[in-house]
Amino acid sequence: MSKPPACDPVALPVLAHATVVLAGLLVYVVVTRIRHQRRHPSAAFAWVILLVFLPYLGLPLFLMFGSNKLARLRSRPARALATGECKGPPWTCSLLAGLGLPPPAGNMSISFHADGLHAQRALLSMIGAAERRILLSTFILAGDEVGDAVVAALAGRAAAGVEVCVLLDALARARIGGKQLRTMRSAGIAVRWISSLRRRPSTRINLRYHRKMLVCDSRALWLGGRNLAQEYFTQDGAGPAWEDLSFEVHGPLACDAEQLFERDWLAAGGAPFPSGAPPAATDAHFAQIVSSGPDRTEDNVYALLLASAFHARRRIVAVTPYFIPDETLLMAWRIACARGVRLTLLIPARSNHLLADCARGRALRELSDAGADIYLYPRMLHAKAVIVDDAVALCGSANLDGRSLFLNFEMMVSFYERTEIDWLARWIMHRVALSTAYRARHPSWLRDLGEGLVRVIGFQL
Repeated sequence: MSKPPACDPVALPVLAHATVVLAGLLVYVVVTRIRHQRRHPSAAFAWVILLVFLPYLGLPLFLMFGSNKLARLRSRPARALATGECKGPPWTCSLLAGLGLPPPAGNMSISFHADGLHAQRALLSMIGAAERRILLSTFILAGDEVGDAVVAALAGRAAAGVEVCVLLDALARARIGGKQLRTMRSAGIAVRWISSLRRRPSTRINLRYHRKMLVCDSRALWLGGRNLAQEYFTQDGAGPAWEDLSFEVHGPLACDAEQLFERDWLAAGGAPFPSGAPPAATDAHFAQIVSSGPDRTEDNVYALLLASAFHARRRIVAVTPYFIPDETLLMAWRIACARGVRLTLLIPARSNHLLADCARGRALRELSDAGADIYLYPRMLHAKAVIVDDAVALCGSANLDGRSLFLNFEMMVSFYERTEIDWLARWIMHRVALSTAYRARHPSWLRDLGEGLVRVIGFQL
């Protein structure tokens, strides 16, 4: 009887390795195509290279970080706007209505916070005045004086019989103190963690919960870019507080925010609660919630930024701590400059993220070459706002980078009244006057290479 051919000891490991590579690429295709995961070309290129050359590392990383949408893409009929319903620019209202967002609402009052101390007093005052329900979501609830004050205020209202629900990002858990958690639980405060792997393994840990808001009694809303930590409000041992933006709204917009919170709360495993009746709408202070994130089939903030770049006629004014736009948004802004739109961008000279500062170099040079005015603020600047002409202004939690625009759960508010638009414009231009004009310099080959490598992973920053 003839002997079976001996297996080649070299061919087996090669075949096994090729099988792992093919399996990794198949998983990538399935997740990307079947689940309609749209990616920036640099992100797609980086994942494919990693899966081909380092499949044993790349496949686990892709399973953990590779998904950027939890909602399935489905057809949605555009909602028709009733006559007189749109109080902002028609293109804005039509776009956001087509994306399925709540329509603009007239509110009793909208007021911005002049500084961190003003913002902290407003936050604690709103908590103290709540009578029925308090809903709080934030990315960071720090174990410092600011976090302690917020937790104490929440516990005080819970002791008075007010229902209190707190929604936090799971990966920011390291910043919260154990004493704060024990205080909230002993006071009967319901705490849930969104993007928690322990509860929902299908939720990717790279999808961060970045929405920051406080809703009280379905009538009062506090929100913006501030996390509940000392550096966002008051001076600490490391230096002055960061410059940031937050504001409060009294009116129907609070009810829209409550509905958004409720959806997030249920996704995190929280119990349902009855929605409050919205307060009466007014004919002033029109504004609109613009939520964006993995729970939305479209990247709503990104879509609004792109549309605004082509509808702007006179000016675009923007402030952001991290500026890492994708090629499409960068090109739209360059085209706006070519059309004669004056584009003013304010960023910190040095942010708290070194990689983000490195990744922004190419975009800043291209935008400067297109004729944009770019200014570097001498202190850490954490505010996020975009103003288009005198027609619309966006303010909230989203940065102008790939992480905020494509990965994070974000919440912005679109303002349509000149009072709010002019306030934001004055706030930004006052800080422009204190800043240094950016001057583009040709980078060395080593720096250019480093910026290119960082931009490949820029969507993860």
